[in-house]
Amino acid sequence: MTNLTPYLLFDGTCRQAMEFYQSCFGEELALTKVKESAAKDHMPAAQQDKILNAKLRTGNLEISASDWLRPNRTPIRGNTVCLYLTGGTYQELKILFERLSAGADVTDPLKEQFFGTYGALNDKFGIRWMFHTDQKA
Repeated sequence: MTNLTPYLLFDGTCRQAMEFYQSCFGEELALTKVKESAAKDHMPAAQQDKILNAKLRTGNLEISASDWLRPNRTPIRGNTVCLYLTGGTYQELKILFERLSAGADVTDPLKEQFFGTYGALNDKFGIRWMFHTDQKA
């Protein structure tokens, strides 16, 4: 089953923001730094202490987040909040990616990465979507 989660991108303040949200909503917060993950070999030294993934869960609420990890792109209002489709099968994700690609700006084609299959696009209405499954293509 594919899940839809808000995904927030922060410019170096992910830990502080997610700890604040945890104080508001309570429950479980998991934080992973770049240097604590398989991404460490794919990222420059300056990004090793940034948050690669944060997940806050409480009841039916789930928020995912990370620090901004694309030095060649600038975080601006509008590209720091995404709709994040995760889980499900590769085929389910591929179908959703193809459907949402109609008239979209595909910034990251859906393809295998070291952490699974990932893709991202800005749909024809300007909404940012990210796609991820642990399944490989």
